[in-house]
Amino acid sequence: MRYIIRGVSQRQECVDYLKTHLPNAEYLIDTPGNAMSGFLHALSISGTDPSIHMEEDIWLTNDFENKIESVISKHKSEVIQFFSMRKADIDIGSRYEPGRTFLMNQCFYLPKEYSKLIYNYYFNGWDDERKIRYKTGYDILIADFLKSRKEKYYISIPSLVDHRRLKSIINPKRNIGRQAKVFLDGIYE
Repeated sequence: MRYIIRGVSQRQECVDYLKTHLPNAEYLIDTPGNAMSGFLHALSISGTDPSIHMEEDIWLTNDFENKIESVISKHKSEVIQFFSMRKADIDIGSRYEPGRTFLMNQCFYLPKEYSKLIYNYYFNGWDDERKIRYKTGYDILIADFLKSRKEKYYISIPSLVDHRRLKSIINPKRNIGRQAKVFLDGIYE
């Protein structure tokens, strides 16, 4: 399983934390302002491999790799979201959602071929107006891709990562209170 973690140089302490807990992951450090190009680069290096895509501004749950690979073993051919902050996380728990609702990129799984398919969709299927409007919205890119294929994705609860309370580098006006509704047994060191 490939773990591809995207980060920015301003968050070296987050990268160092992840390197301690996920030393075999692949780390892509980008410059701020290039979120979409960084994501496209991650897709291109993943190619046709099944992979877990992550951002650096997260906390991991204890025994993260075993937990994530256990969920993936039951949903190998499906897109899986491992971070969520929706009320249904408390009320329903793990569930399928329509592709058009895909949101957030802290940690998700793309099955075999999907990184390449989404990469190609960006260049050959995603509307130019949406590329301009959502120039940093790679979660919207994934949502549109899944919607175009009429696919659902799986949300795994409890979330296996939590979003740190940090100011967004993409958009500093974003609320820092974007944490998982259900996150257990976090590693905070």
